[in-house]
Amino acid sequence: MPLSTSSNFARPDDAFRAIVEAHRGLTEEQSADFDATLVLILANHIGDIDVLREAIGLAKRRMIDGQQQQLQQQ
Repeated sequence: MPLSTSSNFARPDDAFRAIVEAHRGLTEEQSADFDATLVLILANHIGDIDVLREAIGLAKRRMIDGQQQQLQQQ
């Protein structure tokens, strides 16, 4: 199963809002713990190590690209 990078949600804004709302009232540490727990739950749901590795690589690349864009804007 290849990694799907297009939205699979009928209402993607609702999905984003649910994640944001889940963080409401949490400290930074609790928020980080929540994110880690959610990632592990969803990784288990995917259940495909190749897809997981592809997603990890994509996330790293997007993070690096975002950091480089911020540096260029300064």
